[in-house]
Amino acid sequence: MKTKLNLLAIIAISAFLFSFYQQKPWPVPEKYAKMTNPVKGDAETIKAAKALWTKHCQSCHGKTGLGDGTKAAQLETELADFTTDEVQSQTDGALFYKTLEGRDEMPSFKKKISDEEEIWQLIAYVRSMKGK
Repeated sequence: MKTKLNLLAIIAISAFLFSFYQQKPWPVPEKYAKMTNPVKGDAETIKAAKALWTKHCQSCHGKTGLGDGTKAAQLETELADFTTDEVQSQTDGALFYKTLEGRDEMPSFKKKISDEEEIWQLIAYVRSMKGK
């Protein structure tokens, strides 16, 4: 009986802790959600964005956006796989907002990347990851 109670307690505690690790909704203000990327995703943009990605994003999000960067295992937040429909179906403006503002362990890039055009380049780079 005591073993069953211990097992139930472990299951209950595990379920409780797991609920904190699930990705919570990330609301985006309508102003941002409707924005479109003013930067074309051409080869020149992708090349510039790759350098930005390597400097600012790769350590957490990984070389190809799978969420498997060298720092990912140290984070409590589950990192999204940028190649999935879940990420790719978000508007450009939503991705811009999330990059600009950050939340929890995702830092804000307002000061780190102060040129908004460079953030838009990163969004174009994320789009280039679709289905890879």
